[in-house]
Amino acid sequence: MGARDALPDTTTPDGHPCPKARRRAAVALHARACDATGLGQLASTLVPYALAWTAVGVVDAGPWVAILATPVIALLMLRVFVLMHDCGHRSLFASAPLNQAVGFVLGVISGMPQYVWSKNHAYHHATNGDWSKYGGPLGVITVDAYLARSEAERRRYRRARHIVNAPLAGLMYLAISPRLNWLIGTGRLLAHLVRSKLAEPGVPFSVHASRFRTQAWSAPKEYWHMTWNNVAVLAWWAAMSWALGAATFLGVHLVATALAGGGAIMLFTVQHNFEHSYASATADWDADDAVVHGTSMLVLPAWLNWFTADIAYHHIHHLSAAIPNYRLKRCHAECAELFTEVRRLTLREVPAALRCILWDVRARRIVSVEAATAGR
Repeated sequence: MGARDALPDTTTPDGHPCPKARRRAAVALHARACDATGLGQLASTLVPYALAWTAVGVVDAGPWVAILATPVIALLMLRVFVLMHDCGHRSLFASAPLNQAVGFVLGVISGMPQYVWSKNHAYHHATNGDWSKYGGPLGVITVDAYLARSEAERRRYRRARHIVNAPLAGLMYLAISPRLNWLIGTGRLLAHLVRSKLAEPGVPFSVHASRFRTQAWSAPKEYWHMTWNNVAVLAWWAAMSWALGAATFLGVHLVATALAGGGAIMLFTVQHNFEHSYASATADWDADDAVVHGTSMLVLPAWLNWFTADIAYHHIHHLSAAIPNYRLKRCHAECAELFTEVRRLTLREVPAALRCILWDVRARRIVSVEAATAGR
């Protein structure tokens, strides 16, 4: 760090270092986005993504090109999703309009209504480590609730969260659920408007619409974002099906989406679900403890760090979501001594971390089913 980037004084009045203040001062230095860097990241992602689809469309190339291109497209979709995530935090670009516009485009490519997703994701950041409010992507329950279930119910709980189901969950998450939620919600909205208009014909449609409640969206802005996302996604699918043939496009796209979505779910899960990860009830929750002891750092090969846009430095991201992905690694390197207690996870340890699917309320930590049931 240069002289202008020096950390401010973070000692207590009696001269002792204050780790919490030092961590927050350190990450604040890196919470600066750059439009040029963000555009460079966008180009380095979308150009190879377009080239991979171009290769699939070469008529004489045969099926092997499509087969080989599918995992590449999946990895690039994973990077698209992380960059979309950064736009939601307004950290990919310094410009708010760029974050909004690019976030929408990346949401179309990944299949996710970006604005609505980012609102839900913000709740995760606000409640990280408070497992009374947020149970993670797997819907973690307490040890006592698990033990109170029948053996058949326990098996279903474990099966639904097994690593082999990740691709199917990823396909549902990115390709099916956003379309289905929109269709069901729109159908219920139309039914509500018809019933309400018949019951109160003198009341304007806008008033009837304002009285409609659904879990699919919380405000009209969210609904219209979902609508335009779905229109754009379906138009893109139709155009690609026309250009490549429906069987070719859907075959490659759905498999790539399943792989990318499954990878995203596993990535996000093990960043908070691992052996003895911090898990508190609301009354005793501490945001700093949740970052240091409830958020992991994934030790990944350089090529995978690129495809995941350095989100492996997740402890830095949770200290300040305003830090762009392209500054996470440097922030960690310059302040590594502040994060010695953060749990490191290698790829080899990921399957074991994914087995940590229960919340031990009394011990205030996440545990595996094996640990929770040992001796019972």
